[in-house]
Amino acid sequence: MAFSRFDPEATPAARVGLGLAAVGRPGYINLGRERDLPADRTREALRDRTHQLLDAAHAHGVRYVDAARSYGRAEEFLGGWLATRPDTAGEVVVGSKWGYTYTADWRADAGTHEVKDHSAATFDRQYAETRALLGDHLDLYQIHSVTPESPALTDPEVIGRLSRLAASGVTVGLSTSGPAQADAIRAALEITVDGRPLFGTVQSTFNVLETSAGPALAEAHEAGLTVIVKEGMANGRLAGDAAPPALRRVAEETGTGPDAVALAAVLAHPWCGIALSGAATLDQLTANLTAATLHLSTPQRATLATLAEPPTTYWHHRATLPWH
Repeated sequence: MAFSRFDPEATPAARVGLGLAAVGRPGYINLGRERDLPADRTREALRDRTHQLLDAAHAHGVRYVDAARSYGRAEEFLGGWLATRPDTAGEVVVGSKWGYTYTADWRADAGTHEVKDHSAATFDRQYAETRALLGDHLDLYQIHSVTPESPALTDPEVIGRLSRLAASGVTVGLSTSGPAQADAIRAALEITVDGRPLFGTVQSTFNVLETSAGPALAEAHEAGLTVIVKEGMANGRLAGDAAPPALRRVAEETGTGPDAVALAAVLAHPWCGIALSGAATLDQLTANLTAATLHLSTPQRATLATLAEPPTTYWHHRATLPWH
């Protein structure tokens, strides 16, 4: 299924995608992973957990799965799942990302977990690796964590490769990170090839704590891009006991959990096409999917709006989260 034919409005759950950042490698920055994953984080244990999540997500109507070269073995796990479920594979839209190289060697305590490089050489190497693992299932390939100074937005060799990839039928997109996400999004919207926009999607961090990219994401939606929201629960800061009291109060009012409210607040924006769940357990996935049918009142959304932090504050906090 090509990304261009993906309809996030097909069912409520189709507006929620499953991101594999938390289960493709033993270490990540989400809060609570010491409780969420098996104590023995072997390749086999995380592969089995990934496959369980993929089975459950598909059964509930999720149709978009998000991976990346730097998510450890996420592409390998996803490719293996697709290979053993040929009927299911045709219903799933697969996205991955290039630009970060995983360097932790399957260790949660590694000093460096990933290294960023947006050069054409990295694209060539990682695209070949992605294809080897995902084959013809790859529908969307995004530049990973673009910032305004990223050479990927100005390098003619990279743009040429992305243009040829788009011409082959794979949707080309970008993800963004950092306090200047809006600038990166707007710079990407200016890039055209032969008079046509290069990018078909943009994936950005947006949640009730970090709302700075909102206006630029609305512009991207207006320009025809599909907007994918990542980190809607702020790496666990908006889930469970870690959630701010105001968020927990709204959750109590709606009879759901803070995670569902946080994702529902993202999905309430008309420019949001897909919000990613980063679930590491089946219970988390079930709770996250509640967001697809949860409607927040105007007063509740106003309450959540008071939680927004300055982007520099948010990203500084994120940079201090430990790899668990």
